[in-house]
Amino acid sequence: MIRVVLADDQALVRAGFTLLLNLQPDMEVVGEAADGRQALAVVRATRPDVVLMDIRMPVLDGLEATRRLVGARSPARVLMLTTFDLDEYVYEAMRAGASGFLLKDVGHELLFAGVRTVAAGDALVAPTVTRRLIEQFVRRPPAGAGPPAEFARLTARELEVLRLLARGLTNAEIAGELTVADQTVKTHVAHLLAKLGLRDRVQAVVLAYETGLIVPGDRTHR
Repeated sequence: MIRVVLADDQALVRAGFTLLLNLQPDMEVVGEAADGRQALAVVRATRPDVVLMDIRMPVLDGLEATRRLVGARSPARVLMLTTFDLDEYVYEAMRAGASGFLLKDVGHELLFAGVRTVAAGDALVAPTVTRRLIEQFVRRPPAGAGPPAEFARLTARELEVLRLLARGLTNAEIAGELTVADQTVKTHVAHLLAKLGLRDRVQAVVLAYETGLIVPGDRTHR
């Protein structure tokens, strides 16, 4: 059973999401919060697997709440909720350690799939939205800055997988590009995350753009 906490300052939004999620046989909403500070307390008390976290809330916003959860090494995975598909706060939340984000008007099936994805330890990196978001708000490295030393630990194939991953490709799409099995790609992704000390695919995407490994707008591999 996937344990979920909902953090949103709109009671109707919480009620709607709670109803939908509790109808799923593998999900249970174990707590709700109207602001980020309440969210931190509810997460400590209920120990959920996933936190659906609104970005804009009073007292403490979702961005700072996410930073504090990740900083406290909470095992809960954060899935950000936003009204806008291009919101600079979403990018900051991803840098803080969120495992992805969903628009509040997302379809039911995508909501369920998103919760299951992050609960399974993966990240929600939507090719058409997340990549565009990162490209718009990424903080480019200073001129002449090279890739971080950690990249030297990667094999040539792992570096290639990272580039494709950062462009928003799924494991299946990467496998198609490289003509290898899906499981081989999963293994490469697991290895490169471990070598780089990253929590999930979202952090890998952010790192690739911030270090200049991927240049915004480049579609060489698409």
